[in-house]
Amino acid sequence: MKLITANEVLNLKGVPCPQNSAKALLKLASMDFNEILEIIIDDGEPKENVPSSIESDENYKVITLKKYEDNSWHLLVKVIQ
Repeated sequence: MKLITANEVLNLKGVPCPQNSAKALLKLASMDFNEILEIIIDDGEPKENVPSSIESDENYKVITLKKYEDNSWHLLVKVIQ
C-alpha cells in the first residue's frame, strides 16, 4: 500500500459550520490538479458536513477520512479536475 502525502494541511478545528466547508473549498480551489490537501476538522457536525460538501463538488475527491485520538477527523482530499 502506497503512503499518500498531502501537499498542504488546513487545520479547521474550532471553525464552525458552514465556515469550515467554505474555507476548505476556497483552499482546494487554489490548488493544482492532482494535489492533495489534508483537512483537520472536529467531530460531530463538521464531520457530517465537510466531507459531503467537498464530495458534492465534482472537482474534488475525499480519499481518506480517519478519526484520531483527540476526536479530530483528518481528510485527505485530491483535486481531480
